[in-house]
Amino acid sequence: MAARQGLDRQSVVKTAAELADEVGLEQVTLASLAGRLNVKTPSLYNHIQGLPGLRRELALHGIEQLNEALTHGVLGKSGDDAVLAVGTAYVAFVRQHPGLYEATLGAPDMSDPDIQKVSSTVVNTVLRVLEVYRLEPEEALHTVRSIRSMVHGFASLEGKNGFRMELERDVTLHHMLTTYLRGLKTKEAAGMQ
Repeated sequence: MAARQGLDRQSVVKTAAELADEVGLEQVTLASLAGRLNVKTPSLYNHIQGLPGLRRELALHGIEQLNEALTHGVLGKSGDDAVLAVGTAYVAFVRQHPGLYEATLGAPDMSDPDIQKVSSTVVNTVLRVLEVYRLEPEEALHTVRSIRSMVHGFASLEGKNGFRMELERDVTLHHMLTTYLRGLKTKEAAGMQ
């Protein structure tokens, strides 16, 4: 079966990502995607390997887009400002792309070399931001994991309407990150004595 003119893997994945952001990842099926693209479902198989293949492509695309957002967020910043920018960019990405972000969490196969490669780019972006703190390699990885846990938790609670108090959410995010940075600096200062 010939592929539809103008339809390729990239446009299929981009449309699936938009659909996921609009209706949620679980609502993205081959039928709903085909409907959005105005093609018959079997036509999608020219570009992706079924629903598992689509989920893999969405995970790859989402992780790439997240890394791009983090990289753009930290441009021209260093130290605490860069860490704050990473946290802010992460949460902003989740706000703008909730369905695509969800796809990054449930990567079909974390042993997939492509998933591993693109995931390592995100880790390396944050590791570069943390270089100024002169952390030991293992400590730096724990710090990356800690930052991710904080901003993921914040974004997840926000996405599920978990913040109901009349407080500015971005102030809470800033407070959380600056409190963590104070602890990181205290630990760093204690280690230098």
